[in-house]
Amino acid sequence: MNLIKSTGTFSFFTVLSRISGYIRDILIAFFLGTGFIADAFFVAFRIPNTFRRLFSEGTFNAAFIPSYTSEQRSGKIKSDKFANQVFNILLIVLFLLVIIVELFAPFFVSLLAPGFIEDDQKIDLAVKLTRITFPFLLFVSLASFFAAILNSHNRFAAAAASPIILNLILIITLLISANIGDQLAYQLSYAVTISGIIQLLFLYIFVKKYFSLYLLIKINFNQKIKFFFKKLFPSIFAAGVTQINVLIGTIIASFQAGAVSYLYYADRIYQINLAIAGIAIGVVILPQLSKYIQSKNREKINLIQNKSIELCLFLSLPASIALLLGSEEIVSALFGYGSFNEQSIINSSKALFYFAFGLPAFALIKIFSSFFFANNDTKNPFYISLVSVALNVFISVYYFKEIGFIIIPIATSISSWFNTIILFLYLLNKDLFKFNKSFLIQFIKITFASLVMGIFFYFMITEFSYYLDDDYSLKAIFILIFVLLSILFYLLVSFLIKAFKLSDIRAKY
Repeated sequence: MNLIKSTGTFSFFTVLSRISGYIRDILIAFFLGTGFIADAFFVAFRIPNTFRRLFSEGTFNAAFIPSYTSEQRSGKIKSDKFANQVFNILLIVLFLLVIIVELFAPFFVSLLAPGFIEDDQKIDLAVKLTRITFPFLLFVSLASFFAAILNSHNRFAAAAASPIILNLILIITLLISANIGDQLAYQLSYAVTISGIIQLLFLYIFVKKYFSLYLLIKINFNQKIKFFFKKLFPSIFAAGVTQINVLIGTIIASFQAGAVSYLYYADRIYQINLAIAGIAIGVVILPQLSKYIQSKNREKINLIQNKSIELCLFLSLPASIALLLGSEEIVSALFGYGSFNEQSIINSSKALFYFAFGLPAFALIKIFSSFFFANNDTKNPFYISLVSVALNVFISVYYFKEIGFIIIPIATSISSWFNTIILFLYLLNKDLFKFNKSFLIQFIKITFASLVMGIFFYFMITEFSYYLDDDYSLKAIFILIFVLLSILFYLLVSFLIKAFKLSDIRAKY
């Protein structure tokens, strides 16, 4: 496996997904803004979409791939048998969960958006929209199961491309519904669920080559199945801690008007880099790392671990600096149109600024967690994540009345750095990871290149600030040009000081 090539394949489709997601969100911002309808839709969308992220962004892989890889060594018949047992159990559990939420939607929404309770109109709308969107969870989670099988066979393109379907369907819905004057929030909610069905069918077309699906009348809960599900919940919680923190932030933010929307738009921007710097690398390294751990190839294990951290920092550090320096300009250029007013820009950019501090940590959690998961250890990162979430809740709740919604991204960043540091120290202590000789030098070079890029980016957005003014119609194009020029400048500097080497592109691990 070539780490950079495989990560590049996954990242390419992920970037396409995020770009289509940005177009989707700019249309939502234009037509819905940050009012009570937008808040209600984002809560209804956030609930199944958070579960989708928990399943699809490497967390289901964390428990499934090491077990499935082990079964593959015994042949396709045994690996298919194991996978079908898992699929059928997931189908039953998810179906029951959807039924429960549909029946008790008012309680469920009140639990996740308690700030809506005092507003009858808002909570009634949120409940109705949640009942429409929640079946999306069933379909997209099963689609994530298919994606995990494809990833196990080092096939990353289809799995990374499938979220594009959601974005395309929502974009079409936004354009059609806006023109015919239908109730937009309802149309979007139906589109969410329909996209889940299409994603499931799309991935099934690709997975048929590697996996023979069949429904079971009787499920055998043998030791291997029990061991897998024993790992599943801790792995979902541990690898999805950033999404859990964001969900908790949504719950707390529901007590402040518009805050759910401010956090949503900020989250959408930094998620673009997180998908590449953390999720893509974590997903790509897990199958190969699991194989080398089973064969006890220590040299390859150390090489993959060091290169994955190096690549993670290479991608996340410059993005973090750029978001810190240009958060307001970026939010204004991407979303500052129509119903998305000046107050929405200011508040969303504040949230983005503080999320930016935690961006490298968000990405590193994905990488460090994969080191644990490849060793079939989901409990320890689970316990560490549990403490991290508790810290996030404590800081958010304690300071919310005094500071308001802005404490949520601050608390998320602080707790994520805590999580990252504890994971790292535990890995070192248990001899599950050690730095190679070149890492420190590469880290210094990456940091230097990132800082120089930051100076270049700041010069661009200040020297040509006219093109980013609120009333300038092409500001989105210009911010994208500035970002692309900064990326090219960063790559050039990295190449000149050898923070990035062409040999890494050709290297196989």
